[in-house]
Order: sequence, then structure tokens, then C-alpha cells
Amino acid sequence: MQNPRLPTFFLSHGGGPWPFMDGDYRRAHAQLEASLQALPATLPARPKAILMISAHWEEAAFTVMTSPAPGMLYDYGGFPAHTYEVVYPAPGDPVLAERVVALIQAAGLPAARDEKRGFDHGAFCTLVPMYPDADVPVVQLSLKRGLNPAEHLALGRALAPLRDEGVLIVGSGMSFHNLRARGPQVTPIADAWDDALTDAVTDADPARRAARVAAWDQLPHAHFAHPREEHLLPLMVALGAGGEGPAVRDYRDHVMGWTVSGYRFG
Repeated sequence: MQNPRLPTFFLSHGGGPWPFMDGDYRRAHAQLEASLQALPATLPARPKAILMISAHWEEAAFTVMTSPAPGMLYDYGGFPAHTYEVVYPAPGDPVLAERVVALIQAAGLPAARDEKRGFDHGAFCTLVPMYPDADVPVVQLSLKRGLNPAEHLALGRALAPLRDEGVLIVGSGMSFHNLRARGPQVTPIADAWDDALTDAVTDADPARRAARVAAWDQLPHAHFAHPREEHLLPLMVALGAGGEGPAVRDYRDHVMGWTVSGYRFG
């Protein structure tokens, strides 16, 4: 029986270990949490595995997590002690990891393996609301240092066949990420950036869409929204893997004065 083709996603993953907290900080992420909880029901089939590209992992080559039982990487600071003990015990998928390496290499891109890497919060904070039982295998894939948009679009195109193999491709970052700019005074600028980004991402012409998003730094307020663009690069991968299909914004919210959006491709 043929697998239905799965869409790809760029998700905004929120701040720190928010799914494991209570109070105002958790409530600030209520709309994001609801969006992530609802996402699995929108898929044409339950994924056999998830390929997660997180903003929080960069290597010299596109590097694939190969562990059958990945651990945890608490890559944040200043949060309550219990958030450094949480677990997301999803299994890895070494067979999928090797398939990912093969696809990357076949596209002429550099690939590497990492058997020790654990889930960073860009991965587990999106996965906890989506699949709280941790019963879908997950493989993480790094960004490539230099953060070249064209390389990450090419990576996405190389990974596109996985969509027909039951693999859900997720880019996890933030559509706006400036840690030095928070509060309501930021919102008008963040809104203008978000409108420009969304117009590019949802361009009906796939080739023009890719070109416009690759030229993200020409959009209004680009370097204010992303002083460093690592949180935007997972979008390039999801867009590249999304192919010729439609692109829609399926999430928009205001958090800490930031305007943040999420996108679905295909």
C-alpha cells in the first residue's frame, strides 16, 4: 500500500523548555501549544518517523543523528532545575538516518553522522505537544555552518523523497528571533517583517518563492528580526522539501512582543 505524501512544516518552537513549565511563561505559549497539539490530526496519515531540522545544531557538514535511543541536550540556561531533568524518550531510527545520509550525498552535499547527539530543545519542545507519548521515531539533522540559504534549499530538495516514505519533515526555528528586542514596542516592526516574510513564503510560484526566501536579508527589517539567521534556516529546508505544492501560513501569534509564524508546504 502506497504511503500518502506528507506535507513539510516550519514550526516556531517557542522559548526554552516552555512545555515543561507552568504559570505565565507557559500561558504565553498557549496558542503555539494548541497549534502543535492540533497538527497531527491535519496529516493524511500517521508518520512512520520524523526528520527534525533544528536551529540549535550546526556542523561543518549536514550531520545526522544515528543513535537508536537519543538522549537529551539541555541547551538553555536560567530555567527551573526540573527542566534539566525532563526526558523525551522517542526512539531514534538508524535505518532512516542512513537513508538521509544517502540522499544528501547523492545530491552532492556533504554529510556526516553523529551517534552521540541528543535531542535539543528545538526538537523536543515541538515534539512534546505533537506526540506526547514519544511513540514516533525521531532523527535530527543539523544545519550546515555558514548558513547558506541555497545549500539549505538544496538539502530540502534532496530530502523530498522521504515525504512519500512516511517521513514527516519538520524545520524547527523561529520566524522572528532577536533576543535583545522584546516587548510591545517591538511588535510593529515584527509585524512588518512577518508580513514581508509571509508574502515571500506563500508566493504561488514555487521557483519565485524559493528565490525570494533565499534573499530573506533583502526583506524589510530582516537583520532586526534575525541578527543571526540560524533560526530562519530550517525554513529553507522545509520549503525546499515542499516542492511544487502550495505554501500556507498555518500559525501566527505574538510572544514577548515578537510576531511569530509557522508554515506548511504541500
